[in-house]
Amino acid sequence: MSNETEKLLDDTGWELLCALQENARSSYADLGRRVGLTPPAVADRIRRLEAAGIISGYHAALNPVKLGLGLMAIIRFQSTTGSFERLFTVLQGCPEIVECHQVTGGDCTTLTAVVASVEHLQELLSKLTPYGSSNTSIVLSSPILHRAIGREALPSVSEV
Repeated sequence: MSNETEKLLDDTGWELLCALQENARSSYADLGRRVGLTPPAVADRIRRLEAAGIISGYHAALNPVKLGLGLMAIIRFQSTTGSFERLFTVLQGCPEIVECHQVTGGDCTTLTAVVASVEHLQELLSKLTPYGSSNTSIVLSSPILHRAIGREALPSVSEV
């Protein structure tokens, strides 16, 4: 971690990051009251956090159930084509896939999909079948979803 990054990640920086993760639409004035800075100082700090790549974007969180996509599935996929590029090209054309992770272990890829029904899931899996084998689990609940990243997640100095 660079010196500049360490300066940005002081107590105030972490408070600001936590506040933004809770509500990225908060005004600079509201954020300033929460972290003890003026609105211009908040704007400057956020600009520097963005420039450093610590803040990578702002996103609206959508409820898939309200959109008619009430079934979430985790798909562990093992490519038999030998070409991740071809698989990832196919996945780009599958809007139901909301996350894709290349992983270690027997399964080379883990996908998260949101679909309207079991039939919809079967259609999606049929598109993927030519590229490998899958093991699919239907998500029953998500007790931890989009957890904010806080300072507590970092290893302590003694662990490094």
